Amino acid sequence: MFLGVDGGGTKTAFALVDRQGRVLARQEEGSAYYLEVGMDGAAAVLARGCAALFASANVIAGDIDHAFFGLPAYGEDRDVQPQLDALPRAVLGHGRYLCGNDMVCSWAGSLACADGISVIAGTGSMAYGEVKGQRARAGGWGELFSDEGSAYWIARAGLALFSRMSDGRTRRGPLHALLRERLALQDDLDLCQVVYGELKGERSRVAALSRLVSEAAGQGDAQAAAILESAAGEVAALVDAVRGQLGVDSGTEVAVSYSGGLFGAEGPLRAPFARVLAASEAGPYSLVAPRLPPVLGAALYAALQAGTPLDAAARQRLADTH
Repeated sequence: MFLGVDGGGTKTAFALVDRQGRVLARQEEGSAYYLEVGMDGAAAVLARGCAALFASANVIAGDIDHAFFGLPAYGEDRDVQPQLDALPRAVLGHGRYLCGNDMVCSWAGSLACADGISVIAGTGSMAYGEVKGQRARAGGWGELFSDEGSAYWIARAGLALFSRMSDGRTRRGPLHALLRERLALQDDLDLCQVVYGELKGERSRVAALSRLVSEAAGQGDAQAAAILESAAGEVAALVDAVRGQLGVDSGTEVAVSYSGGLFGAEGPLRAPFARVLAASEAGPYSLVAPRLPPVLGAALYAALQAGTPLDAAARQRLADTH
């Protein structure tokens, strides 16, 4: 059986899949983003999630043929990478696993390990693709100066818009009243206490405020809607960048899929992203719905890395289950 772990800035998902493509158990825990929760916090999330998963499936760690741990920020700091690589061994007690960036989970799930590009737009953002054995990524440089189009990026832009509305630097739209109401602000400047005090500026908690930008846009706030349109453009630019790195010939259609909360059933980026991608001069692209969630993609990738990829029938069973 194969273990897939999809770590994220907000939540970490776990899944066990057998060779026939049956999902034996699933589990969800909090963030495994070590830059926010610390290395010990990430280790605790992995240990807790795996323990609950194994108990649910009535298996032990030694029963796992291979595992893939997709971890946020993996590969972005060579000094801490050995620590991240060692975390699964403490949980499994063996070395039949591989660690990688969580972007691989998104690609493996949405495209079922087939050639193409997958874009992630959740707490953070990035794109990853594989074509004819070549691999490339774009974005994902962190929330301080990157993660364009992500929930954090949208929330930060929304907070900046609120400050301009409050000051009179731009006209007030629905976002102003919405933020005051939902965050229980007695005075507009109380926003500083909420963001820097209550939320402590934490990435995932700030990113959750992106929902208010989407809600304001739904109420007719043109400036909030413009933030979402800009976010869609930024995410599409990640796809174009990956395509360029992969050296795909002009005129060759590339499959593109997606994952992350901003692309959910009611996600604010689905429609604008599709429009921007269709108009991209770097295309053509074929936008396809994700076949599997990232956590099942991680399990599928674990089987592939073990040299025992799931056959077509097993992959179809996995897709049907999803």
